[in-house]
Amino acid sequence: MGLVAGTAEGIVAIAQGHYRLRLAPPAGDVVIEPIGRTAALRAMWRAASAPADDARGPRWPTGVLRLMSGLRRGPRGLTNALVEAYRRRLFLRGHALLGRATASYRPAPWPALSEDALLVPPVRDAGRLADVPRHGDDAGGGLMLQRALPWLPIEAGWYLLRLSCRGVDGDPQPLLLQPDHGHGPVPDRGVFLSADAQAEGGQLLVMFDSPALSLWLRTAWRHAELAVESMQLIRIGRLRALWEMLRGSVPGTGTLPGETLRFLRESRTAGLSAAADALLRRYNRLHDIGPEPYAAWTLCFDTLRGSDLAQLRLRAAAFGQGPEFSVLVPVYNTPEPWLRRCIDSVLAQVYPRWQLCIADDASSDPAVSRVLEEYAAKDPRIRVVRRESNGHIARASNTALEMATGAYVALLDHDDELRPHALLEMAQAIVDDPTLDLLYSDEDKIDGEGRRFDPYFKPDWNPDLLRSQNYVCHLSVIRTSLVRAVGGFRPGFEGSQDHDLVLRCSERVEPSRIRHIPKVLYHWRAIEGSTALSRDAKDYAAAAGVRAVDEHLARCYPGARAEELSHGHYRVRWPLPTPAPRVSLLVPTRDRACLLRTCVESVFERTDYPDFEVVVIDNQSSEPDALAYLDELRLRARVRVLRFDAPFNYSAINNRAAGQCDGEILGLVNNDIEVVSPDWLREMVSHAVRPEVGAVGAMLYYPDDTIQHAGVVLGIHGVAAHVYCGMPRGYPGHGGRVRVAQQLSAVTGACLMVRRSVFEEVGGLDESLRVAFNDIDFCLRVRAAGYRNLWTPFAELYHHESASRGSEDTEEKRARFVGEVEAMLQRWGPQLLSDPAYNQNLSLSSLNSEYAFPPRG
Repeated sequence: MGLVAGTAEGIVAIAQGHYRLRLAPPAGDVVIEPIGRTAALRAMWRAASAPADDARGPRWPTGVLRLMSGLRRGPRGLTNALVEAYRRRLFLRGHALLGRATASYRPAPWPALSEDALLVPPVRDAGRLADVPRHGDDAGGGLMLQRALPWLPIEAGWYLLRLSCRGVDGDPQPLLLQPDHGHGPVPDRGVFLSADAQAEGGQLLVMFDSPALSLWLRTAWRHAELAVESMQLIRIGRLRALWEMLRGSVPGTGTLPGETLRFLRESRTAGLSAAADALLRRYNRLHDIGPEPYAAWTLCFDTLRGSDLAQLRLRAAAFGQGPEFSVLVPVYNTPEPWLRRCIDSVLAQVYPRWQLCIADDASSDPAVSRVLEEYAAKDPRIRVVRRESNGHIARASNTALEMATGAYVALLDHDDELRPHALLEMAQAIVDDPTLDLLYSDEDKIDGEGRRFDPYFKPDWNPDLLRSQNYVCHLSVIRTSLVRAVGGFRPGFEGSQDHDLVLRCSERVEPSRIRHIPKVLYHWRAIEGSTALSRDAKDYAAAAGVRAVDEHLARCYPGARAEELSHGHYRVRWPLPTPAPRVSLLVPTRDRACLLRTCVESVFERTDYPDFEVVVIDNQSSEPDALAYLDELRLRARVRVLRFDAPFNYSAINNRAAGQCDGEILGLVNNDIEVVSPDWLREMVSHAVRPEVGAVGAMLYYPDDTIQHAGVVLGIHGVAAHVYCGMPRGYPGHGGRVRVAQQLSAVTGACLMVRRSVFEEVGGLDESLRVAFNDIDFCLRVRAAGYRNLWTPFAELYHHESASRGSEDTEEKRARFVGEVEAMLQRWGPQLLSDPAYNQNLSLSSLNSEYAFPPRG
């Protein structure tokens, strides 16, 4: 509505005609009066064409130009253009009353006109926690740019960005400008603008490769709020973008003709696309624009400066006689620059109690011996042994181990680098808990130019994930006596010798003596031929890895076997008891016979498990086709139909059904589930029968083959959410974890298997949580009872998500939902913010494992 002399006024069109609404102070009386179509259009024209209060709104000629676009569609098109302009004006006016700022946005290149857009506080995605207040949000201060008609997208293309923005304290802030496609900002998309880039003033060239519902504009600093003085986002064409890149890529000593000739030469030799990419990189480098979010994250939160290193040295000095580390480095024909970088990274450690044990595996390159002798003479803590013959990495590592005198060994490859505080962080953890036997950190990769990329922010101890991939990897620190007790490194496992070692050590260690340090302490060198660049670069490593897992299973879990997948991942097939346990699949339903029929028939037609029953629980169905299908099911073998004649309560329905069936395994299955893979039940039950495992979840897809459930992460958007929801089938996820089975804190109840004994031990589902979060609460109680919840991608089903129950679309439902949220926060509050399966450096504001700005630790 608009304001006229303190009165709110607007036009409403319904099927019965047009009406003018007035809301008059002080009592807020509402006056509704019918008006004719012509009068309504005239009123909308006056509102749409009048200047805004701040004199920046569209004036009369601009308003006419906006409406001209509708003329080509005739009178109806002109009317629609006027209505759209009027609605846009109302949106802008409403947000202005809330004190929200506006920006200028041009959705298409010239001659398109600019329009006012909104800068609003970030809102949630439309998923399960859309209305939940944030708790412990890590997004930092920020705004979302969206068009005045919010269903219109921010178009893909090239833009000129003119931005005047500071923190509320007046200092420049490094910013992220990231597209949001409906599930929060995407981690590998967007633009990083350093404080220096903004200080240049003028305009910057940016590009978005796909349309977005909105753009997140947020500071990268902790708890910083933004004050936007002005913002313009102006769409331009490709030729104008090329001109801006050429003009903006001229270095201080260069010329525009010289830069143009360079571009033309590169176009002839490498092609136009490659030349344009190189030109954009030069432009971004000159203007301090970082298009890669991890580069922004490291710059803001993980770059050690002089003052930081001084503080770290003070911490190290306070330890006194802390633990000594023996850093094991097997060397073979390492290129001199990388070998020097490797050794220098150890010399640069702020923690001084270390010993560097280098075993040269009979390198044929004389430069290796020369460099090693030079460094051995430089520092007495460096010991070097040259092997008589080449024995490969496992034997060379054992030679280095023989030199070790420290209480712990740290594993370092000959071309990789330690962070300066790597050993300090490990020492701190050991001083805090001297019982620790095995420690590991987060890691990233580093290229030949020193650029950091592709981090792996790892979970806490996760043995099923370790059997699926060597996620521990770098940096690994292990008690020396334990390494020697298990026999050191085993020849024959070259390429996966560290994975084999960690598996064997973990068999002798209680989980409480294993510690994850959620900090990047290791740079893995990514050069041609290295495993860091591509796991396929060393095929023998994958073969050795699957043998290491297979032998571990033979020692600890006879009957289980490992299979090799791509990219250094493995699948463990767990055995079923003989005979296979009976499974009772509990399927609550209400009406919607088509959904139930698809669910039940797909279970019988596509399930290869030998012994199961389907227990359908009818919750007050009344539609004739549903009742007829239920009668049909009553006559089917291996099907039982129960009646639950009370208001919907998912927990009570399943608890009641569990008490009336006899399956050793209980399966919670929504009536909108459809089976995809025939071995889905065999896969889930093979995990559920493991004594240490509690609840088991599956991979669920929407009918369009996007991910609906790849596990639940606690804390996302307040309580919990389905990670990677909406991503395409086959999406690997952070660290490739969506490809493999692993321990998670919770899984969805839409398809969940659990032993009856575990279900009864924890008291079943909590009936006070009638609709939402009963599955999350159940999983957390199972975890608290000492079991591990597990998710597997190898049980695949479609999920038509809550199709028969509907959405939270009434005040009563919303009130119930808010109450269930509060119950979860009161019961599990601190645990919701520290999911051990989700790293503190990953965001709780996104479903896509985006980097946390700032980290939560």
